[in-house]
Amino acid sequence: MSTPKNQPDNRPDKPLEQRARALYLEAAQRIDPATAGRLRAARRQALAAARAPQPHTARWLIPTGAFAAIALAALMVWQPLPHRAPSPPTQVANATDASADLDNELPPDADKTDPNLYQNLDFYGWLAANNSQPANR
Repeated sequence: MSTPKNQPDNRPDKPLEQRARALYLEAAQRIDPATAGRLRAARRQALAAARAPQPHTARWLIPTGAFAAIALAALMVWQPLPHRAPSPPTQVANATDASADLDNELPPDADKTDPNLYQNLDFYGWLAANNSQPANR
C-alpha cells in the first residue's frame, strides 16, 4: 500500500525509529500502576483545561482603552479656567509695580546700559550684600 505524496508516512522505516518505538512500548508496559494512574489523571486534567472556554478579557481591553483615551482627552480640553475676581484699581497698580520690579531684577543688556554703572562694581556688590529691606516675592 502506498501513501500519497502530500501525506507523511507514519510507518517506522528507519532502524532508529523502530528502536525508539520498541523502547517506548517496553517502558510503558513496565510502569507501576500508581505512576500510570497519576499520568492518566494529569492527562485528563490537561485535556479538560484545553477544552475549557478561555476568558475573553482581551476583547474588553480595546474598548476600555479607547474610552479611557476619550475621557482623558475630554478632561484636558474642557478644563475649567481659573476664575479671578475683579481687583480694585489700587491692586492693579501694585501688580504693575511688582512686574516692573521683576523686570528690574534681570541684568540689563550691555549695549543698552550706561558704561558708568560698571565703574563701581564693588559698591553694587556691597549694596546687594547689605540690603536690609526684605524682598517682597
